[in-house]
Amino acid sequence: MLTLVFATYALVLVPSLLVFGQLSDRLGRRPVIAASLGVAMAGLALFALARSTPWLFAARAVQGLAVGAASGAATAALVELEPAGDRARAALISTLAQAGGSAAGPLAGGILAEFAPAPRTTSFVAGMVVTGAVLAALLATPGFPGRAAGAWRMQRPGVPPDIRARFARLALSGAAAWAVAGLYLSVVPSYAGALLHTSNLALEGVISALMLLASCAAQVVFRGGGAPERDQAAGLALVGAGLVALVVAFPAHALALVLAAALLAGVGHGMAFLGAQADLNAIAPPERRGEVTAAFFTCIYLGVAVSAIGVGIVATLASLQTAVAVFAGVAGAAAAVGIVWNVAVRREDAATRA
Repeated sequence: MLTLVFATYALVLVPSLLVFGQLSDRLGRRPVIAASLGVAMAGLALFALARSTPWLFAARAVQGLAVGAASGAATAALVELEPAGDRARAALISTLAQAGGSAAGPLAGGILAEFAPAPRTTSFVAGMVVTGAVLAALLATPGFPGRAAGAWRMQRPGVPPDIRARFARLALSGAAAWAVAGLYLSVVPSYAGALLHTSNLALEGVISALMLLASCAAQVVFRGGGAPERDQAAGLALVGAGLVALVVAFPAHALALVLAAALLAGVGHGMAFLGAQADLNAIAPPERRGEVTAAFFTCIYLGVAVSAIGVGIVATLASLQTAVAVFAGVAGAAAAVGIVWNVAVRREDAATRA
């Protein structure tokens, strides 16, 4: 049930991306982002008011709608607002915002739920205040580009034919990295709680946040490397190593292995996702940037949703330990394909330049 509630977010987010990716190209970035922040506040309000499981499904669906509307538009806006037109810097800010925000959620939420009054309400009220402040800042920010020419129509995410092969490789890197991050945001807190025989929400939140904070640190360290294929291959290799450590941690009953797994997977996530985002910004046509970015996030969140639901099903039929092991095998295989693909492209580019 936990993973189904989590996956509802991604399953609603994907069609939201399909609708709003091109809409932000046509209507402008600011209106779409502003509306999404308002919807996000409504989702947080539903969580704060929740009294039963159906409320949680409704709240996660509203959150998925909000994030789907904002993701492509905000990422495209960062590229367009970067003063020097530095797409690599825009990619860094975008990936830091996503990973850092995803880390701040379980970290702050776990601490507030463990130590603050009204544990099922306080964190969501705090989230509403922060989101409202961001909305006010957005409305006061000058310099947003205007709308593009052409009429909006609903369509599936579009990727120009000349970049589809490259896009598929980037989507695989991003989906593999974020599927593992999704595991840390959904199941790993329960996994760590069972391993450590604790129900401390602050500790469980820290373990989830650690993975994504490590991702942020890696993105800062490896920014401007100029070799996105290399970074994606190395990042996916570290993600695989982190999965191995996570699987071994349970029979070993070792907190150190859980923390090592989070650090390895986090650094790998940061390298792989930043490399993919930077490469995507470089190949996306300006007039279709929102649409192509939406297609990229569609692939990522489909990977997150399928993996989360799969882990939940296996955990229900067998055990949480088995579910994590099966996930590690599948995600590790996807990462291996991504490694081989990126290495092959890098060698091909090197041979072409020679």
